[in-house]
Amino acid sequence: MKTPKQQRKQKTTQATTPKQRPAKPAPSAVEKPATKVVSQPTSESGERIQKMLARGGIASRREIERWIEEGRIKVNGEVVTQGVKLKVGDYLQINDRVVHWEKFAEQPTRVLLYHKATGEVVTRNDPENRPVIFKNLPKLETARWIAVGRLDINTSGLLLVTNNGELANRLMHPSTEVEREYAVRILGHVSDATLETLKTGVELEDGKAKFDEIHFAGGEGANKWYNVIVSEGRNRLVRRLWESQTLLTVSRLIRVRYGPIVLPEGLRTSRFYELTDKELDLLFEYVGMEKEKHVAVKPDAKGQQGRRR
Repeated sequence: MKTPKQQRKQKTTQATTPKQRPAKPAPSAVEKPATKVVSQPTSESGERIQKMLARGGIASRREIERWIEEGRIKVNGEVVTQGVKLKVGDYLQINDRVVHWEKFAEQPTRVLLYHKATGEVVTRNDPENRPVIFKNLPKLETARWIAVGRLDINTSGLLLVTNNGELANRLMHPSTEVEREYAVRILGHVSDATLETLKTGVELEDGKAKFDEIHFAGGEGANKWYNVIVSEGRNRLVRRLWESQTLLTVSRLIRVRYGPIVLPEGLRTSRFYELTDKELDLLFEYVGMEKEKHVAVKPDAKGQQGRRR
């Protein structure tokens, strides 16, 4: 299977391109009694812990498997090992903290393409009472919406949101090198030498970074538009790269693509488009996940798939 990096030059389908740990608890001074270890599931029913928690966005499956090996996960007060399944009524703890896992129960995957507006924040609650993107999304009866990466308050454009934690982890993990494409308006003179420097690499405070591609997209006078591509999701990376160069300022920044998905043409800000089952299949294939079996869902429970809202 081709890696996401290899797939970027392939033509994306119209379906996906509408036009446009937790820390360890502090050691106790008093030795705790030995804890019984459960090594086998008591029933064939239920779902594996790592799968359940990954779907809920707690961590990736690999990370959760490591927690199990370290004895950090308990079910009904007993340390578990690989293979144990969660069943209705089970009491789950991670680092002795209770986790209400029931809300992560298996459910159809949903993915929204949200058009974030400048001034909106990607958080569930904002102490400054600024507009929060999650308030514009449909309510879920179980689980929660997970943002695939973030856009800072001054950046607009495409933001993927899903109820599938494993899918979100696949899309965000550095190893997948999923491309992010941005349209950026630059104030100041951009020389050929500057463009070459930005493509070769610049040393930032958190390490070296570069643009994979830079394309001039028009503009006159002091403001010029460029389309740039990066394959990592470091905080404010595009803005920091440009402004590392003398006398250059980012006056506008819009994310227009994430992996194979492009910001739909005509989708208004603070609105979303929900992927259809066919489009979801393509996205699962892109990240190397097994496709789900689609089931009929009532419109009032799932919303209007494949439509702008």
